[in-house]
Parts: sequence; C-alpha cells; structure tokens
Amino acid sequence: MVSAQNLWFFAPRQVNQMRKTFAAFIAATAFAGAAHAADTIKIGTILSTTGPAAFLGEDMKDGMEIAIDEINAAGGVNGRKLEWKFYDAESQTAKALSSTRRLLSQDRVDILVGGGNMSGIAQAMVPLAQQAKTPFISTEGAATIASPAEQRPWVFKSTVDDSQVFERLADYFKKQGITRVALLHDTSGFGQAAADALRAVAPAHDLKVSYEAFAPSDTDLTSQLTKIRASDAQAIVCWTVTPAGVIFMRQARQLGLNDRKLIHSYGFVSQRYMELAGADAQDVLLVSVKFPVGADLPDTDPLKRKIADLTTKFKARYGRDPNQFVAQTYDAIQLAAKALAAGPDKDAVRGALEHVQGYEGVGGVFNFSDQRHSGLAKEDIVLVNWKDGRFHLADYR
Repeated sequence: MVSAQNLWFFAPRQVNQMRKTFAAFIAATAFAGAAHAADTIKIGTILSTTGPAAFLGEDMKDGMEIAIDEINAAGGVNGRKLEWKFYDAESQTAKALSSTRRLLSQDRVDILVGGGNMSGIAQAMVPLAQQAKTPFISTEGAATIASPAEQRPWVFKSTVDDSQVFERLADYFKKQGITRVALLHDTSGFGQAAADALRAVAPAHDLKVSYEAFAPSDTDLTSQLTKIRASDAQAIVCWTVTPAGVIFMRQARQLGLNDRKLIHSYGFVSQRYMELAGADAQDVLLVSVKFPVGADLPDTDPLKRKIADLTTKFKARYGRDPNQFVAQTYDAIQLAAKALAAGPDKDAVRGALEHVQGYEGVGGVFNFSDQRHSGLAKEDIVLVNWKDGRFHLADYR
C-alpha cells in the first residue's frame, strides 16, 4: 500500500489528490471502528475463578454467561448486544484492582457487575467505581459494599444484607425460644461485616451473643468450639465461605455439640460443601434466598416458576444443577440490562437502577431507592437444611 511518506515520485497534483484520498481512508477506517464499538454495550466483570474462592467463581461466572446469552439472543438492549469483558481476580485484591482499572480506563465498560466473589475485593473496588462514576452491581455479601447509599451512589448489590439475615434469624430464634447465640466468624471482610451487623441487631431482640473468630485459612476450630461448648449458647452461627465451614460442622459433632442448633450463613449454601461434610451436614440450618429450594416453595410464590425455568435451562447447558451463587449473578446481569436500557449516559443508568421496583428475579424481589442500594429484603430470606443429598425448605416465614 502507498503511504503518505512515499509520494515523492508523483506529480504535485497527484500528490495532493492522493493525500486527500489517504486521509479520507484513515478517517473512514476510524469511523468504522468507532461505529463497531458503539454497536455493543460493555459489561465488565471481576470474579475469582482460581485461588481459594474459585469454588464460587465458576458458578457465578456461569450464571452471568447464561444471562448475557439470553439477553443477546433476544436482541440485546435497545438493539445493541452485550459485550462481556471478564477478568479473573485469582482471589487476590491487588489483581482485582489492576483488572478493574483496566476495565474502566482501557476497556471503557458501561457498567461493572461482580466484585471478585469476595466481600473484601468488592469493598476495595468501590472507590474505583465511585471515582470513575461507573455503575457497579456487586454480587458479594457484605452490607457495607453498598451502604450507606448516600456515600456510595454508584454502587448496588444483588445479594441480601447481613443485617436482614440477622433480623430473619432473630424471628426464627424467637419462635424456637433461643436467646443465647454464639457467632463463629472468619476475619475476612465477609466475616467482620457479619459480626458488626449482629452487634447492631442483637439488642433489639434481647439476644445475648458471644463472638469467636478464626482466620479464613484455618484448618482447626477446636479452640473456638471448646470455648463455645463451655458457654450457655443455644445456637452456633458460622460465618464463612471457606472450607473452614466444613471443619466447623465436623468438629462440632466431634465435640458433642449436637444439642446446639448449628447454623451456616447464606455464603455456605453449596452442595459441594455439604457433600464434603457428609453425615456431619445433616440437619444443619442455612440462611438462604429461595433459589436452592424452589421446588419446595408454595405455588403462590411468584419466584417458583422463574426458578424452575432457570434450573431447567442451566442444567441442560452445564450438566449440573445451579445454586444460589448462579442466581445472584444471573439476577445481577438482568438488573444491569434493565438499567442499561436507560443509557448510554452512565448517570441515567445509575438512576434507572435506583428506581427499580418490584423486579422479580430468581433470588428474590428487588426494590432499590436513593436510600437503599441493596435490593433484597428480609422477606426474601428463608431457612433451609441439608437432607438426603439436597437442600430442603425448613422455615418459609
């Protein structure tokens, strides 16, 4: 091809004409590239599909993938397809932050969905989303990721809040006559946020609570459980998403704590973990959204059909049953698409998220406002238990 620098052997008139042609070609090429980029809407995702949190990340990635493919197959958003930019955080905050910066500055995504499937990573991503004025839907648990809303106007959450979980548990404790509780939590952002939430909720429900902590990587909880055994706690709530939660169930049985109610957080509603625990998982209660027990819901529940539909599609595609982590990322993408229809202006997308009311997902019914950026409520939370190889509904209201 002739370049602008190689025109010296042509006549001046030819040179001028060729320069004009060359410039027009460059402009047309640039325009075509820009037009192609504008044909898509970019969603940026950070999840951990390797490292300690990988067992969550693969499920969460699949939940997003099936949602994006569904939306694109139906024509996209306002006729524009969703373009997915995905990076593996490798369960490392530093890696997640460098990838987030790339999504915002190089990929120039329209919205962020997913915060590394670790609350600590999601919390670290918040300032970057805020500074870039880019909507961020976190699929992680800690309430402080998206609250207080007035301090985090660009951040939303597709999961339940810890405070709502403990309000729901307080209702259950009241029905069971339980007034003394031990919280065994890890020292991650997820575990610390839970301890803070329970300290705030407990007084209003006359709950006496003791607290024991462990590192997420711990492989022995004997010391903490021995202290709890010596206490008068009637229930033990374990708060982690790491394999230490399996050790909790096993060692609690070994230490003779069968007379205490054993409870896990919504972060542990995992068939893989229950199978690892084997018989020790029998009758352990778990706080959950409705998705894992969709088949047990009453026919009057509006989520029952939606859960069944996604379960059928997911199983046909991936060869396994979906779990609640699939549900929370599937809902997050659907919420993003709903808000992106108000774009392309990012502030309009943010405003659309704040005005979502009564959206029936597969994890719950979402209601956002300028004061509330966590869309689910206490009413979306149920208690489940593990029996005969699957989760069962244990307490609906």
